[in-house]
Amino acid sequence: MNYGQIRTHFKALLNRSDITDTLADTFIEQGIARIQRSLRIPSMEKQHNYTFSTQTTKVTLPSDFLETIDLYFQNVALTRLPMREMQTYLDGGASGSPLYFTREGGNYLLYPQPSGGSLSLNYYATFSDLSSDADENTLTQVAPDLILYSALTYASDYYLDDRSDLWAAKYFSFADEIQSQAREQELTGTIQQMRPAYSID
Repeated sequence: MNYGQIRTHFKALLNRSDITDTLADTFIEQGIARIQRSLRIPSMEKQHNYTFSTQTTKVTLPSDFLETIDLYFQNVALTRLPMREMQTYLDGGASGSPLYFTREGGNYLLYPQPSGGSLSLNYYATFSDLSSDADENTLTQVAPDLILYSALTYASDYYLDDRSDLWAAKYFSFADEIQSQAREQELTGTIQQMRPAYSID
C-alpha cells in the first residue's frame, strides 16, 4: 500500500466524520515513530562505510540511525566500552587500527584513532519518509496493518474512543507476529548448521 491508500484505509477504520487528512497524517506519523522505537527486523538493517585518509578521532552516525548492530574496522569487530572506561584510552591519543568505540552524542569515538583504512557500521535504520500519496517504503509494503493499528491507538487517545483496547491489542499482535517472524528467519532454514561444542585439531 502507498501512503494515500494507508490514509484512506485508516479513515475508513476510524469511521469518523470529523477526521481531516492533516490529522490522519499526524496519527500515521506518530504510529510509524512508535513502530521504529521497538521493531527490529532485517528490512531495517543498513550499512554505512567510512574511509580514512588522516588520523580520525570520531565518526558521525547516519541521519537515519536507530541502533547499532556491529562495527567493523578492516573486518575486525570493535568492542563497545562505557564512556568512563573509554576516556582513559582517549587521553593517550594513540593512532592505529581501532579496537574500541563509544557513543558521544551523534558520534562514535574510536580508539586507537585510525589514519587509514575503512570502517563499516551495520545498524538499524528508520524507514524512508512518506510525503506524497504515491510514496511507499519497506514498512508500507510488508506491514501496512501494523501502521494502521499503531495510528489508531493515537487516534483513540485523541478522540477518547471506546475501541482503544481492541486497536491496541491488534497492534501488539501484529508487531509480535512480525518480530517473531524475523527471529525465526535467523534461527531456522537450510543455511543453519549445528556447531560442535569442541574442536580437535
